[in-house]
Amino acid sequence: MHSRRTVLTTAAAAAAACATGATPAHAAASTIGTQPSAPAVTPAPSAATRARLRRLISRMTPEEKVGQLFVMRVYGHSATDPDPADVAANQKEIGVANAAELIAKYHVGGIIYFGWAHNTREPHQIADLSNGIQKAAAAQRVPVPLLISTDQEHGIVARVGAPATLFPGAMALGAGGSRDDARTAARIAGEELYAMGIRQNYAPDADVNVNPANPVIGVRSFGADPQAVARMVSAEVKGYQGAGIASCAKHFPGHGDTDTDSHVGLPYIHHTAEQWERLDAPPFKAAIAAGIDSIMTAHIVVPAFDSSEDPATLSRPILTGILRERLGYDGVVVTDSLGMEGVRVKYGDARVPVLALKAGVDQLLNPPDLSVAHAAVLKAIEEGELTERDIDTRLMRILLLKERRGLFKDPYTTHQDVDRVVGTRSHLTTADRIADRTTTLLRNDADILPLSRRRERRVLVVGFDAAAPSGTGGPPTTVLAKTLTELGFSAIALSTGLAPTQQQIDGAVAALGERDAVVVATYNVSAQSPQRKLVGALLDTGKPVVQLAVRNPYDIARLDGVRAALASYSWTDVELRAAARVIAGRLDPTGRLPVAIMRADTPDQALYRIGHGLSY
Repeated sequence: MHSRRTVLTTAAAAAAACATGATPAHAAASTIGTQPSAPAVTPAPSAATRARLRRLISRMTPEEKVGQLFVMRVYGHSATDPDPADVAANQKEIGVANAAELIAKYHVGGIIYFGWAHNTREPHQIADLSNGIQKAAAAQRVPVPLLISTDQEHGIVARVGAPATLFPGAMALGAGGSRDDARTAARIAGEELYAMGIRQNYAPDADVNVNPANPVIGVRSFGADPQAVARMVSAEVKGYQGAGIASCAKHFPGHGDTDTDSHVGLPYIHHTAEQWERLDAPPFKAAIAAGIDSIMTAHIVVPAFDSSEDPATLSRPILTGILRERLGYDGVVVTDSLGMEGVRVKYGDARVPVLALKAGVDQLLNPPDLSVAHAAVLKAIEEGELTERDIDTRLMRILLLKERRGLFKDPYTTHQDVDRVVGTRSHLTTADRIADRTTTLLRNDADILPLSRRRERRVLVVGFDAAAPSGTGGPPTTVLAKTLTELGFSAIALSTGLAPTQQQIDGAVAALGERDAVVVATYNVSAQSPQRKLVGALLDTGKPVVQLAVRNPYDIARLDGVRAALASYSWTDVELRAAARVIAGRLDPTGRLPVAIMRADTPDQALYRIGHGLSY
């Protein structure tokens, strides 16, 4: 098993040797183009605006001010009349029945949407929920519109599914290498979110994924080359904010070299200050230069910057010393979810929000127990650990963001706005065209690809099969088989899952007996993965085997004997359709690896370097 330091060194060397991120000559320009791009530097608010917001703050009680710092989950498709099961979940976790009661009781400044919380069933419902939330906010003693947010990174993280437009995720866009495509995807995604009443997207991911063993970032990152990632991050910031919504770069100071998932543990980043400056800092600097509205913290320990070994979310040396003072960032700082284990390991839930605010945070995202967190901040003010001036400073940043995003003028949307913008034919066509530039052909010995409708007309598709995130498509084998059939092949799907049994492997081999070729969709193949045995058995038949990595692109390093291998970087429909078009020869693969793939037997050597990619 390779060490973290070996991975860092080899990936960083590969990044230096072959940078990606240049805009290809064939890249399409933005198809929207009706709104101006976000300015490189956010214009300073006028004195009149600041005075008006100070008057608003002066009317608030301490309870109302503290509430405005929280961004909270809430169950249900409606602000006032959710399903009974959602009412029960809200009462159990938050002590309220619905979003309107949440706002009335805690005066929260924001709500985050999740698919699992039943907030994002379909676009009209999302718009109605957003309007209901804003109406509840307008009914408060001191009315302040809410900042409604979600995680719509695209690729493997998407809270809003079809019929909204779904784009390739970050690493796929990194493989495409086009800043125009990244900006266009963000602009369209931002316009659609805006039409549904969502004014903040927790994207783009600004982490530089230099560690192939990273369990939580991976394809959510644009790649392993810091400068290439910086260019793509800057493009997406301008796209989202040019569409009128707040963008959020995450996870500061950089989550790309971890081998622990901060949802379940506390990761350490052992970069020196010089390594951080070279590897992790460039995307965040680029986001700040592009006028980023908000930056999300990481629940990670960076001993080089804070000897206390507090997670960055709670670290004043990191958030105030580096982000605020050294990088000069004065926008909104939001925590990653406070329900994640990484921020709860060292301190109790009552201390975490207080320490985060003392470190330099403005918004407290999704605490596990809002009543405990809200009371803890109020107590810290009463006891002098935090001052009301501290709270006012943070609240002013939040209100300025809301002002900048037009929430004080008009926080509402309509079904007509949804119908005019969300999932239009032109948006869907643009998403497919962008995806067409992302599929990467890693290996093609003996010119197995593209498959021929004469030689390999009958195709079997096997492997990983699960619905894509939040209704964004799938299952993969079905989508691939359907698309190949539409392209003139006779393709059938057979799911063998993440851990195929011997019976499933035997069934796949038997099914291949009546077929001319097989496409096998693999998912994060490890040394012990039964997927390796499946691929080996298919290879033993002597028929053409095409391997498609549908998440991290590193699978080929553990699949000896595969002669035709591709990477799609996700299993959402838009990326799978593009991969099928490459397999069928309807597209020339133009994606280039944005990360290095290291050899499994000698992990200090690159099997494929950054920038690798074959064409027909």
